[in-house]
Amino acid sequence: MRKTLFLAIAMLASGTAAAATDHYLLRDGNHVQHMKVTTLGKEINATVDVDFEPNPDEAGKHACSATVSDEAKSVGENELVLKKHIEGEARSCSVKIHLTPNGAKLEQSDECTYFAAGICSFSSNGKELVKIK
Repeated sequence: MRKTLFLAIAMLASGTAAAATDHYLLRDGNHVQHMKVTTLGKEINATVDVDFEPNPDEAGKHACSATVSDEAKSVGENELVLKKHIEGEARSCSVKIHLTPNGAKLEQSDECTYFAAGICSFSSNGKELVKIK
């Protein structure tokens, strides 16, 4: 009887802590940006990764890939900030995430060039990453 009661309570508790994950994608020529936002209770984790191959107007530039991932903080309605500390530095890369009903727009701080150099950028430059349904 105790085992059954404990099992029932555990199943109810695990159901309330279900995780939700949303994926966002932007392809702009040979530049691909992907973002994953996972919400588990009140905890939000975000990952932004980019894979850039030079576009025809970027002749002589090198391909690059970059990823930044960490806990994100909600700073307003439909706005998150992902901060990744730069090891050995007193600075952090900040990516502001502006969520819309159909996607998200990203803005990076200058410090993010530590993770994404060259033609790579976490910023979406005013373009919207489309939410994948």
